[in-house]
Amino acid sequence: MIQLGMIKMVVLDPALRSPEMSSGTPSVDTPCCIPDRGASSMDPSLGSEPARSGARVTPRSTVSGAPSSAEPASQGAGNGDACSDADGAEPVRQGARSGDACFDADGAEPARSGARATQSMIAIEAGTFLMGTNDVRFPADREGPIREIQVDGFSISSRLVTNDDWAVFVDITGHVSFAERQEWSYVFAGLLPDDFPETRGVVGAQWWRQVRGANWRRPYGPHSDLDGLGDHPVVHVNWYEACLYASWVQARLPTEAEWEKAARGGLSQSRYAWGDELTPDGEHRCNIWQGMFPAHNTLADGWLATSPVGTYQPNGFGLHDMAGNVWEWTDSWFDESRRALRGGSYLCHDSYCNRYRVGARSSSTLDTTTGNIGFRVAA
Repeated sequence: MIQLGMIKMVVLDPALRSPEMSSGTPSVDTPCCIPDRGASSMDPSLGSEPARSGARVTPRSTVSGAPSSAEPASQGAGNGDACSDADGAEPVRQGARSGDACFDADGAEPARSGARATQSMIAIEAGTFLMGTNDVRFPADREGPIREIQVDGFSISSRLVTNDDWAVFVDITGHVSFAERQEWSYVFAGLLPDDFPETRGVVGAQWWRQVRGANWRRPYGPHSDLDGLGDHPVVHVNWYEACLYASWVQARLPTEAEWEKAARGGLSQSRYAWGDELTPDGEHRCNIWQGMFPAHNTLADGWLATSPVGTYQPNGFGLHDMAGNVWEWTDSWFDESRRALRGGSYLCHDSYCNRYRVGARSSSTLDTTTGNIGFRVAA
């Protein structure tokens, strides 16, 4: 059992207050262990607005109400390819995708890799499926109502983008990540050594620490590196950067509807990507928190942080890690300023949240970087 009570989490600054956590106390309605890196949650010394990632995004959505262009500071002009419209209603057709193209600071498309995504792409046939749940534990997430959705045919990577994948992208393009240039990112307190200096944290989610020097190369902070983590999902990558990578491999991010249809693996309204039991026959099927969050982790599934992609059995469509490990960026708007996240992460547990359910949702601002958000690509 890993006890986390000794972690230094004493410097709580209202300047790092997360928008959903403005009351200063945790709530089951807050996103599952995901802080937002926005003006209201930033260290004042860094300015009211984070440095640009260098990526410019121009959505080309056929969904009505989509913004015609989007800069990092002006997301929210509309809900774009959102799973829900401004009134919370689901668009009838989810097959029309935004296909966001990513551009560098000069407006030019990044250099292509010359090949499709290196990981195996799984073809998902066009058709309808029942999307959402009637679970009422997190009403702000708007998981329901259950509705029939038509999705065009698409393909999606069988696994998450790994550190090795991202390293190739960086080596070829010279991309310097937002977290590297910003010189900090969010790290879970339980991954910091006992003698780590006191750090600033998010009010109401004290387990999230502002760690100087944390980025994709050093996922747990300046004391860490990628030794042995090459096949783990890349983290500390924001939405813009995920989009850049996807464009570079001639792909894109999946929409929420695509993601959920793929995650269900052909099952209809099952609670998890593999069925209705969390641990069928006592077998762990995903990397999530074991124990009582955030005080202790029993490590019953073998992992405290990320796990190698493909550690657990794939779902019915051959997709790995559709529950737990890391949250996944999608191409869909959650609301006027956030993109939807799906899948849950290694920090999710029923004692705090159970968003590793296949129909669960969360969200974050587009420039947020944390140690539990990654992505996969679609086409």
